[in-house]
Amino acid sequence: MAESPFHLFGVRHHGPGCARSLLAALHSLEPDCLLVEGPPDGEAMLPLVLDDAMVPPVALLIYNPDESQQASFYPFAEFSPEWQALRYALARGIETRFIDLPITHQFALRKLQTESDAEAESAPISIEENAIEDSEPPAYGDPLDWLAQAAGHGDGESWWNYMIEERCDGLELFAAIREAMTSLREEAPLRQRNEQDEHREALREAHMRKCMRQAAKDGFTRIAVVCGAWHLPALENLPSAKADNDLLKGLPKSKVAATWVPWSYQNLCFRSGYGAGVDSPAWYEHLWQATNNEQRSITWLAKAARLLRENDLDCSSAHIIEAVRLADALAALRERPQAGLDELSEALRTLVCMGNEAPMQLIHRQLIVGEKLGAISPQAPAVPLQRDIEQQQKSLRLKPEATQKNLDLDLRQTNDLARSHLLHRLNLLDIRWGALNRTGHSAKGSFHEIWTLQWEPELAIAIIDASRWGNTLSDAATHKAVNQAQNSQSLPQVSELVQKVLLADLQAAIVPVTQALENLTALASDVTQLLAAIPALSQIARYGNVRNTDVGMVEHILQSLIPRAAIGLPGACSALDDNAAQTMREHLVGAHQAVRLLAQDELNEEWFPALCQLTRLDNTHGLIAGLAARLLFDSQEADTDTTAIHMNQALSLGNDPAAAAAWVEGFLNQSGMILLHDAQLWALLNSWLNELTGDHFTRALPLLRRTFATFSAPERRQLGERAQRPGGQIKASAGSTDFNLDRAEQTIPLLRALMGLPQ
Repeated sequence: MAESPFHLFGVRHHGPGCARSLLAALHSLEPDCLLVEGPPDGEAMLPLVLDDAMVPPVALLIYNPDESQQASFYPFAEFSPEWQALRYALARGIETRFIDLPITHQFALRKLQTESDAEAESAPISIEENAIEDSEPPAYGDPLDWLAQAAGHGDGESWWNYMIEERCDGLELFAAIREAMTSLREEAPLRQRNEQDEHREALREAHMRKCMRQAAKDGFTRIAVVCGAWHLPALENLPSAKADNDLLKGLPKSKVAATWVPWSYQNLCFRSGYGAGVDSPAWYEHLWQATNNEQRSITWLAKAARLLRENDLDCSSAHIIEAVRLADALAALRERPQAGLDELSEALRTLVCMGNEAPMQLIHRQLIVGEKLGAISPQAPAVPLQRDIEQQQKSLRLKPEATQKNLDLDLRQTNDLARSHLLHRLNLLDIRWGALNRTGHSAKGSFHEIWTLQWEPELAIAIIDASRWGNTLSDAATHKAVNQAQNSQSLPQVSELVQKVLLADLQAAIVPVTQALENLTALASDVTQLLAAIPALSQIARYGNVRNTDVGMVEHILQSLIPRAAIGLPGACSALDDNAAQTMREHLVGAHQAVRLLAQDELNEEWFPALCQLTRLDNTHGLIAGLAARLLFDSQEADTDTTAIHMNQALSLGNDPAAAAAWVEGFLNQSGMILLHDAQLWALLNSWLNELTGDHFTRALPLLRRTFATFSAPERRQLGERAQRPGGQIKASAGSTDFNLDRAEQTIPLLRALMGLPQ
């Protein structure tokens, strides 16, 4: 019987032990063809693997150019067996092919399945067909969990890490993996896959076998096949070619394209592409780079010590020496050849961190998971938008990083202003590299912006998706903004869009977007929409000049928007139910703050009379009437006596207690400070509460409790202290204060001593 040309190597997709043993096996075999479990749609990208600019971790991205939400990532780290095998073969000119089921078929099958599921959801559901038997055992998501359970490990990750990645067993490793996987597929009671998943796995393995036959047909005699260990039994004994061809016949196709994208160790922890995530990428990198296997524990603990010292945490040489001893002792007790990650972590936690988990979180983030972000070759295909973004990042010295960092921008500086424009344009395109934390009056000043930046590999898909709007960042953001403005019927949304356009400095979009806003404003009759549009526009009018933007058009819109909202306000606030009143309160507070921010007399003359009309209780919800009285009082448009009259009318015993309680809620407006500082208003509220009958108090209590629950803890404490005083109120005379003379006298001896006076 002729010797088989196939040499199968089952690996874990990101495993340093597998990678090291695989390289040794390839050097020994010297194959003339390498077949790797990977997407054939990406074979054109393989030559870039040898490019010096390619710095793992990186990912092969396969996506549908017409539907960019259809995308698959195939990540590679430096310690990934496939990566090392690809570099080995490509450097020697060996024929190299991907053999997994092409993504063009997988996308099409997935789309058909999604459509089928949508139809099934609309059909009646049979209880019998969807019943679940309680007696069935729980499903295992990872088939290796069965082997881990048999060996006494917590999960398949720790078992594989100990048995494979932290050991160096040479060429015998792959025979052991083949035996374990064969037994596992034959005997483990797996239930984690549904029928569709099983069919997809069958298609994948059929295509791998088809590629193996093709390689042999092409005349190769030493064919190395690198695949996930789970697939080994399905590839070892080839069934008839006809069976595989029949299974693969007539598969649908989707349009696909391929490129390389940077990846990160944080993302390597998740299951994507190959379907294998690892819990400890940085630890695996350490295992891969460790030249002396016996010294790897010492070198890793030395890294931990340096990291702790850099963060001002105590860690001496004696700590590390004792940690090495403890880790080795733990390994011996567990009958392991040497200390692994579990033993080293326990030694650090015990001897260095003294049981404190906070330093261990730092160790986990940087030395177990890691914060590394890869880089790709400039020769990798990219949409023009991506190239433009990369160029702007480089010129503005904003390097994408996997770690989260804060960026404080001073908008008076030219470079910082340009950075702000870049980040706002990206957000407008839903490329969420940065999140704006504080701006304007809530930051250090109106000329500051504080951003939180973190680059995620998935943003590559967002860039591809946004590229349909234009080839440059400015053009793409402009076209998307104009399209949104022209197709939106929501006045608040368009007003926020105007703000985004000005923040992003999209000059070409300002006129069409503001014109769309003006058209909606002229047609809008919903006062709620008018009020909701005011805050965003007022921010532009008030702070726009800091960014050197022309806000004349926005000011012109506000000159008509605010008076129209003021005219319609009394009618819009009449006959509201409780839920509608709560919604109106939010819009009313936002619009009032915006009017005060603008500080224009002509707008105030329109706005404050409208608030005065709301204080009347004849047809206004108590919540809104109380809020209007409070806003007028805070703006000094109503004095204490006038406000007291409003309160006295609202809290009259002839009124419904629930309506009176709603008035109190609106007047206090989530702050009780006004009662702490104004004796007259306190006395009025106190008198109303004292005069309530038992039934009326019971009806008002839930609303009052809800109101006081919105106060801060110090406010509630001070209000309680006031209420405990005799009579439950402050003295009404201006400037009067209650004193505890006994407590005051206790300070006299200390004051005399400090001042040198006789006792």
